[in-house]
Amino acid sequence: MTTAHATSSRHTSSSHPQLGRRMTKRSLVLFFALLTVGLVISGWGIFHDVIAAGNVAKSWLPYGLLGVALLIALGFEFVNGFHDTANAVATVIYTHSLPANVAVVWSGLCNFLGVLTSSGAVAFGIVALLPVDMILQVGTSNGFAMIFALLIAAIVWNLGTWWLGLPASSSHTLIGSILGVGIASAWLDGRNGLDGVDWSQVTKVGYALLLSPVVGFFCAAALLLLMRAFIKQRELYQEPHKAAPPPAWIRGLLVLTCSGVSFAHGSNDGQKGMGLIMLILVGTLPMAYALNRAVPVTQTTQFVAVAQVTRDGLQRAVPAATPADPRGVLLDYLHSRKATGELIPALAGVTDLIAEEVKSYGSLVQVPPDAMTNVRNDMFLASQSIHLLNQQHLDKFSDDTRNNLNEFQRQIDEATRFIPLWVKVVVAIALGLGTLVGWRRIVITVGERIGKTHLTYAQGASAELVAMATIGAADMYGLPVSTTHVLSSGVAGAMAANGSGVQLGTLRNIMLAWVFTLPAAMALSGVLYALFRVMV
Repeated sequence: MTTAHATSSRHTSSSHPQLGRRMTKRSLVLFFALLTVGLVISGWGIFHDVIAAGNVAKSWLPYGLLGVALLIALGFEFVNGFHDTANAVATVIYTHSLPANVAVVWSGLCNFLGVLTSSGAVAFGIVALLPVDMILQVGTSNGFAMIFALLIAAIVWNLGTWWLGLPASSSHTLIGSILGVGIASAWLDGRNGLDGVDWSQVTKVGYALLLSPVVGFFCAAALLLLMRAFIKQRELYQEPHKAAPPPAWIRGLLVLTCSGVSFAHGSNDGQKGMGLIMLILVGTLPMAYALNRAVPVTQTTQFVAVAQVTRDGLQRAVPAATPADPRGVLLDYLHSRKATGELIPALAGVTDLIAEEVKSYGSLVQVPPDAMTNVRNDMFLASQSIHLLNQQHLDKFSDDTRNNLNEFQRQIDEATRFIPLWVKVVVAIALGLGTLVGWRRIVITVGERIGKTHLTYAQGASAELVAMATIGAADMYGLPVSTTHVLSSGVAGAMAANGSGVQLGTLRNIMLAWVFTLPAAMALSGVLYALFRVMV
């Protein structure tokens, strides 16, 4: 880090942005106001949902566990704001497009809007990395050990890299923590550690995390070269003069791309904690959160009809008796990923159970509290089995049966994969609070310690445009990518293309953080999970 500091000191003070060293009184007032709003919204949201469910827990224990778990989960999002949200404002601050305090607040607002409009696909893509049996027992002591271990490990690593000023990836850290818990769980249960992880989902996520910084570097470099070829405005490629803002059109572009990156970050990274928060809610208060109570009663008849038609199609495809334990057959299939002759009859059996359960209760709203978890688990097993069948192309069904199966899965996911509005709001507030507190360290690294010269207007615009497009595309496909990796690699690519040079010491440190994040997070979460298992 010494080289980085020495080089950064060569930036002229006349063009250096005024970052300040501590929070102003206005920032403190805003921080505590947002904190109060977040606490009120989360408390009211839980109270409203529990009352609407018509069944209040008889013991205070679930609420105590919920409070601790939510505090840790939102703590992860808070620290996420230190890292990833801070990256979005670095370019507008160092090109003097916006004052630092204005940029941070504006970025927080765009993050907030991104979180509110997010689809939830990334949230449940992260959850899908967890072992199936651990998701099914999320309300047990093992389930809470899992949640606490992976979140605490992610927070510890994120705080460590932030303290060193390294733009490490919160996505990378969380995924490593999930893998560590999954492997440790399998070992402790006497199974092969590799069986504790859905490796197909890991591969899908891994490609996104691996390729995103490469895309950021080369696309930002290519975009800068295109700008140099077609836009002959010399000041765009030079260090800003004193504290003068850029030309109006490039300033508008920089603010627009900062807004876009912040919005995309909220819609992508903001979801990562949401999926875990939903697991926490399902585990502590299943009567309110196990099933989506917003599904209209009018859809019940259609749901039951689709389930029955799907069951009939499966039975025609493989005319065999339902196994004695159809749930166990599906769970074994999801563990081993190996189909047996009992698989399709078992899926038909579980589909029939779901249809009969929903039909007997009349609607999801009327499922009694003590049956909520069982109904949800049946739906989860069926959905995951259908998903894996489609992945492995094992189905030999007719077109009608395949279409019915996919429609059945869609309706199951609608009933089990949902995120209440209040969860989105408190996650957005946690991200914003983290940005208010911890933005300076990462902003300085991105703005001063990646390139050997001060960030130019064109470099900032190139990096932000590529980051905005990459993260937005990943969100559309439900892939978690790292805002940190995309933007910092984009800045490095733009610096290289402009001939500004890059600080190899900083890039080496960022690369080391990137390389060690996964194994470090895995080791931390695995050890913590084993300790928590012993304690509970």
